[in-house]
Amino acid sequence: MHNDAAEGNAVARHYPRGERIDPHSHAWGQVLFAVAGVMWVEVGREAFVVPPRRAVWIPAGTEHSIHMMSAVRMRNLYLPTRSTGHLNRRSDLFEVSGLLRELIIMIAEYQGRHDDAYLKAAYKLVLLELARAPRSSLRIPMPEASDRRLERLCRAVIENPSIDFSFAHYADNAGASVRTLSRLFRQQLGMGFAEWRRQVQLAVAMSRLAEGQPVSQIARSLGYLPSSFSDMFRRALGAAPGAFVASETLGAMQAEDGDATPMPFT
Repeated sequence: MHNDAAEGNAVARHYPRGERIDPHSHAWGQVLFAVAGVMWVEVGREAFVVPPRRAVWIPAGTEHSIHMMSAVRMRNLYLPTRSTGHLNRRSDLFEVSGLLRELIIMIAEYQGRHDDAYLKAAYKLVLLELARAPRSSLRIPMPEASDRRLERLCRAVIENPSIDFSFAHYADNAGASVRTLSRLFRQQLGMGFAEWRRQVQLAVAMSRLAEGQPVSQIARSLGYLPSSFSDMFRRALGAAPGAFVASETLGAMQAEDGDATPMPFT
């Protein structure tokens, strides 16, 4: 329950890899952020890949679901609608500055230790940082649930996005022709199969990098030679996969779980 007179609310939670949070919404706007780990967040007909140093803005009343692609240390802020009129009315993926990161962590982990005046000032600074945060264009379009053929194919790709499997292979399993599914991809997702799968591959790669897997191992699991994979990653994200660094390693969290084996993205 939210206190309508409060400047905001916050939670700090840990989730194991593979945990899913079913579709739901909140009465207040949400800043969904993880200090470690990678989340796959679906909002309407879009999916966001959320590694550390990125967060999702989810407006009040917006239904969304979350899949933990690795062990996740989540830190969320909830902001009343009276304070968020200057923010986007649709969900956004944005870059988290060093200042915003520390503000979110401080509020979520230590809000009970500060007085109201301090927290009020902190929330106001959060709102300023959210308004000026650079937005990310990395959105993965998702199909309409009404078309089971396209949805079945997309879910199969998300489960195993390796280029070792052809479009025809996925089409056969989905029970539709390549021609029909090519048309549906363009109509519903605004791009071809290869481009859409590449975005999913980037999502999977970021989750595995966050878990500390070697670049060469990730590349081969997706059907690439390491050099080809690095080129694809750099073209899409502007940096080599070796430069992708989670804000903290997940090794300790995996050890706590008693299982350091990477989990397939399903």
